[in-house]
Amino acid sequence: MLNKVSIKEVEAYWNARPCNIKHSAKTKGTIEYFNEVELWRYLIEPHTHRFPQFEKWKDKRVLEIGCGIGTDATNFCRAGAVYTGIELSKESASLTRQRLKAFDLDGRIIVGNAENLDDLVGDETFDLIYSMGVIHHSPNPRAITKSLPNYLNTNGEIRIMVYAQNSWKNYLIESGMAQPEAQDDCPQAITYTNKEARILFNEFNLDISQDFIFPWQIDAYKNKTLIKEPWFAEMPESMFRTLETKLGWHLLIIGKIK
Repeated sequence: MLNKVSIKEVEAYWNARPCNIKHSAKTKGTIEYFNEVELWRYLIEPHTHRFPQFEKWKDKRVLEIGCGIGTDATNFCRAGAVYTGIELSKESASLTRQRLKAFDLDGRIIVGNAENLDDLVGDETFDLIYSMGVIHHSPNPRAITKSLPNYLNTNGEIRIMVYAQNSWKNYLIESGMAQPEAQDDCPQAITYTNKEARILFNEFNLDISQDFIFPWQIDAYKNKTLIKEPWFAEMPESMFRTLETKLGWHLLIIGKIK
């Protein structure tokens, strides 16, 4: 069931603290800051670097829904994609623009609500529509997903991550031992079963996989030190990876129009 939240509440939340903004203590907006943000993001969530397949989109048109502070945007542009990013948070969009400029990369950043893609990209079409952990924060995710076929080129695909209901993290949240985001009081963070994800993306044939369990001690992590929780430290890596594929927090969805 969707929470009764407004898009303004969601916007205010991410304006107050854009995602991953604390991944570096260096001067915000500098190359050093952005490099450390990228290093930390892909170190902690290595699957988020594999999943987009950045090099695949050289000279292709890419639309990212929810570019955040631009870590993936930077890598799409570096790989030679013709990149457009949509971002609800003005603060996040501003940092992404600074980031692309700092690295002398070309990309278009549009501030707006992806529930209304017509207002943002008109009749443009893309080879890839990508979104990493964004759509589940929308008050109306279906308003976004049902429109996606209108913006895909022939043989285009979607690559999208939403949160998994059948996951280690969600069980902790339901037990009061965790929360969806690094900051408190996230107004909306919907979780999905595989069946629910197929309904959400009803217009697509989907390949769905799961990944990502956060194994680190929180206090040490906040100080940029990686120490595994003891129950994960004792676990063989092969067993941990199996657990991630069964109970990972991230549902990784690849789809093509039916």
